[in-house]
Amino acid sequence: MVDLLTKMNFIRKTFSPILLVLSLLLLSYTLFKSEIHWDGSKRNFYFNYYIFSLSILVLSILSFFLSKKIKDYLIIILGSVLISLYSFEAYLVFGISSKYNNKFELYKKETGKEYEKRSKIDFYKDSKLIDENIKMLVYPTYYLGKDIDIFPLAMSSFSKTINCNENGYYSIYESDRYGFNNPDKEWDQKEIEYFLVGDSFTQGSCVNRPNDITSVLRTLSNKSALNLGFNDHGPLLEYAILREYLKPNVKKVLWLYFEGNDLLGLKDKLSNKILSKYLSDLSFRQDLINKQDTIDIMNDKLINEQFNKKIEIIEKRSRHTFFKILKLFDLRALFASQQEPELIPEFEQIIKLANNLALQNNSKFYFIYLPDYSRYKNKFKFNNYFEIKAIMNNLDIPFIDIDMEVFKKEENPLKLFPFEENGHYNKEGYRKVAQKIFELTE
Repeated sequence: MVDLLTKMNFIRKTFSPILLVLSLLLLSYTLFKSEIHWDGSKRNFYFNYYIFSLSILVLSILSFFLSKKIKDYLIIILGSVLISLYSFEAYLVFGISSKYNNKFELYKKETGKEYEKRSKIDFYKDSKLIDENIKMLVYPTYYLGKDIDIFPLAMSSFSKTINCNENGYYSIYESDRYGFNNPDKEWDQKEIEYFLVGDSFTQGSCVNRPNDITSVLRTLSNKSALNLGFNDHGPLLEYAILREYLKPNVKKVLWLYFEGNDLLGLKDKLSNKILSKYLSDLSFRQDLINKQDTIDIMNDKLINEQFNKKIEIIEKRSRHTFFKILKLFDLRALFASQQEPELIPEFEQIIKLANNLALQNNSKFYFIYLPDYSRYKNKFKFNNYFEIKAIMNNLDIPFIDIDMEVFKKEENPLKLFPFEENGHYNKEGYRKVAQKIFELTE
């Protein structure tokens, strides 16, 4: 009993100083990630972390003046919360290993091949030994916060590019003359039937050609189609692509909007001095078509920079799993997927300008709404859907609801995702989406 009281007194005495130190460390780490690691380009993302760390800091200071009884209650409550959070995090990290094993077995049964388990970095390193010119996909948004003269909207031209693995293999594509996921000959066609802009879903992440949406449209229509989608783009960069790459021979512009994250980071992109000019100056262009040699040099440097950064992180974190658990990495990712991105006024402005640009080009503009995994797995409701649909109706833009037209007609919509897990659509998912787009834009 005496030992228990002694321990409790020790915990009570050290609680406030420890909480103060932890809150300062958390605030410092948030500041480092936001302002140094990301060069201030993701301040909006880290805003909630600033609020949280400052709240803990205030609580730690107040705790010095609390009575013993209230402090004991606070210790019990915080202790219980921490134990619960880390227990659930441990379950997310270790408790679903059987699920992965089932995925590996299913893939081998279906294909006769082993599921690719190497990390992207290891796969890239091994692939470089076979083909020294192969590249690892990095995104134009990595340039946010950097002091650059031009802002690329795609990656390196004529390059075999490693994308991602959700289906048991790493998808790889040969980029075209401007760094997009197309057979290069598509740019030389007399007439372009489809001109697609969007994020990674449009790009065709984690499947190979001809299983991406654009390739399926080419097959179904027997006409030309250009895929200018890219990972992490969002509305502003997609509008910039129209300004830079839209050609007079394009018949239909397909704007593919993904509800899961297309609005994330829009505020940060709007604050970029180059990207913001696309809204403030309607005559502004970077003339990227004629600067691909410069873009290739910039991107090669960026790939090396990101590769070395990731290698350094891996080497420093020999106990990587421990650090993931410490930072509640999987738990935060789970909750992040349940949050709806903020719809801001600039979104409507961007869509209006994009539609006007298409009309000036004598192209028909379509807005295609792509649903997120959490809509079916967790019945999460995206309330922005109704506001976005209203915007399209007000602008007289054809609105194609892929949730209604495709996923709701499936007995099990999760079958259109890789192994029914969160991610991009699988080959069947992409095929059905493209089939419906083809039918509704004829």
